[in-house]
Amino acid sequence: MPSLVLATRNPHKAEEFQDLLRPWSVAPLPDNVDLPPETGTTFADNALAKARAAAAGTGKASFGDDSGIVADALDGAPGVRSARFAGEDATDEENLALFVERVPAGSAVAYVCAIAYVDPSTRTEHVVEGRCTGTMADAPRGAGGFGYDPVFLPDDVETARGRTMAELSPAEKAAISHRGAAARALLPLLGPRAG
Repeated sequence: MPSLVLATRNPHKAEEFQDLLRPWSVAPLPDNVDLPPETGTTFADNALAKARAAAAGTGKASFGDDSGIVADALDGAPGVRSARFAGEDATDEENLALFVERVPAGSAVAYVCAIAYVDPSTRTEHVVEGRCTGTMADAPRGAGGFGYDPVFLPDDVETARGRTMAELSPAEKAAISHRGAAARALLPLLGPRAG
């Protein structure tokens, strides 16, 4: 089965991408490969830096992503700082609590994901982006997902039916998520590849 190295140490993302990028398999990033800090001003900048680092460190086709949430009420913040919204070492819970405090219920929010693919053998690079729009829930709900999922009400009412991202099944979430949209945009660019 063809495989891609995923430039992350986040197990949630690895699980999600394993399903989203079939028939490709997702290989973990070796412990000896360092990832650069997320200092880019866009999701694409950060994703590309991670993919390039993984490809350089392994010599294999690699991909990296950067994703987060943007809120109209915060002029597009937290954006690339979504994982550090409440501070450099903030937990998901701390970031979510600050987001709930600052973003009014019913206001527009969107998840954004950029995926960068780098193949050092062909010197190929691709960057794609996916978005999922929604509104802020009045209170966190649901035990699934991670990050801001408990307060994100997707605009796709046919799938979500008034549920937050954290209340959707993994298959429902993949069908409408920013990560799912970006992965679907990437797949046709990968082409056939032998193991």
